[in-house]
Amino acid sequence: MLFLSPVLVLIRGAGDLATGVAVRLYRCGFQVVMTELPQPLAVRRTVAFAQAVYDGAMIVEDIPARLVDAGDVHATLGDGVVPVVLDPHGWAIGALLPEVVVDARMAKRNLGTTLDDAPLVVALGPGFVAGQDCHAVVETNRGHDLGRVIWAGSAEPDTGVPGRLGGADAERVLRAPADGVLTAVRDIGEIIRVGEVVAIVGDTEVTAGIDGVLRGMLHDGLWVAAGTKLGDIDPRAERSHVHSVSDKSRAIAGGVLEAIMSAARP
Repeated sequence: MLFLSPVLVLIRGAGDLATGVAVRLYRCGFQVVMTELPQPLAVRRTVAFAQAVYDGAMIVEDIPARLVDAGDVHATLGDGVVPVVLDPHGWAIGALLPEVVVDARMAKRNLGTTLDDAPLVVALGPGFVAGQDCHAVVETNRGHDLGRVIWAGSAEPDTGVPGRLGGADAERVLRAPADGVLTAVRDIGEIIRVGEVVAIVGDTEVTAGIDGVLRGMLHDGLWVAAGTKLGDIDPRAERSHVHSVSDKSRAIAGGVLEAIMSAARP
């Protein structure tokens, strides 16, 4: 399939991995529009265009994004800004008719993406079968195959264990101990020590399991269910990493770009 320039890519979801994809495609000259829910659960908010839903606008690595209404998408693209639109019911694909759809919602299951959504449909991570739910799947599990493009079959199954980072895995993730409203006690980018209170859910304190920099935290005031991922601590403690796209995101973004360029060859 041969795409004619400019190519419109619709990315479903605007969390940190989706944003990493958007950043790379934007820099490569693609038109990018992103869709989100009214209350996104993005943890790494400093590098997620989903934050535009709360703040109206967001900048990641000098690339601007703005929350817009459906009718303003094309004008926003013309301004060199990534449009973020609220799309809880999936109207945007039919309205915008993108050449490429990327399902980057990281739900670990297919929420309704089909081969008919666009000439090229790419999905990130487990829950999809290339050739059945989408044209290509990009591996999201850390390791040797991270970012690999799969044209037949599936990504590795969800392990339920966070990827190892700086020698830590499950202990670096902060989870809600109970149902309730989240109150953040510490800010993203702060250095955290073991045992310190990082957040409160309802009346229950959430404490750090390791030392490091607070790399992510859900938006303050959200109601969360017990077990919900609230945030994560990076034991490498590099504050600059908080404001840049991660190595994992860049690898996945490279896979999406490869899929698009492969499909575009005559």
